[in-house]
Amino acid sequence: MTDKCKIERMPSSMGYPFSTAVRVGDIWELSGQIGLDPKTGKLAPGGVGPETRQTLENIRLVLEQAGSSMRNIIKVGVFLKDISEFNEMNEAYGKFFDASDYPARSAVAVAGLALNARVEIECSAVIGA
Repeated sequence: MTDKCKIERMPSSMGYPFSTAVRVGDIWELSGQIGLDPKTGKLAPGGVGPETRQTLENIRLVLEQAGSSMRNIIKVGVFLKDISEFNEMNEAYGKFFDASDYPARSAVAVAGLALNARVEIECSAVIGA
């Protein structure tokens, strides 16, 4: 007999045709987030650094709603509109994680992102690790 994994979905709060996060077993898979300020509905001003900070704050909020945390992130994918902004993104990114506990990560440059964002980040996290 095979047990089926229960799948739980967190719908997009903005009505987009995707889930903000999907849980399978003890893993949450988060859709890509950009640096939209939830108060203004606009990208955080100031370039890739402030956008990265806002993006990671948005991820923190989703994880908290899902019963997880930034500490439980196991894998991150970073998409940059301009790879020359890697160092600035990396500086902002590093402030969200303990240096002894960094998740696995990849970072790539892309031709463009939603709403002309400079950075988009997706991740996977475990529950209650």
